Amino acid sequence: MAFESTKQKDWYKVLGAKPSDSPAELKRKYQKLALLYHPDKQEADVPPGEAEERVQRFIEIDQAWKILGNEETKKEYDLQQREDTLTKEWPLHAQIYLEDMSWNEDEQLYTLSCRCGGSYSVCKSDTKDVSVVCCDTCSLVIEILP
Repeated sequence: MAFESTKQKDWYKVLGAKPSDSPAELKRKYQKLALLYHPDKQEADVPPGEAEERVQRFIEIDQAWKILGNEETKKEYDLQQREDTLTKEWPLHAQIYLEDMSWNEDEQLYTLSCRCGGSYSVCKSDTKDVSVVCCDTCSLVIEILP
């Protein structure tokens, strides 16, 4: 499941949580909000417009929990968020195809020299999850194209 984060909500913000929160803390925050906004827990005299907003908020809270409450989807979401942060905040040096990088069989590592003299490196095991790599010396990043 890929996350289009430019269109994606900040699911931590939806739950009032932080990426550093433990799974138990995330669950506690989710449960508190779910009880607060669950359609079955609403007062009967809530105006229709407000009732609709509360249902939408509950759906949003539930979606946040589906992503952040599962270890795999949370990891993927966190990686996507980190990538987006890097591409927004760090200068993109180049877009490179993985096969254009040097392969080191012993270390199971792809590397590419940076213009500063440092290098970009990505483990073979991370190539499916990572598309933005930082130089180990300067602030430049490269984007690895599929």
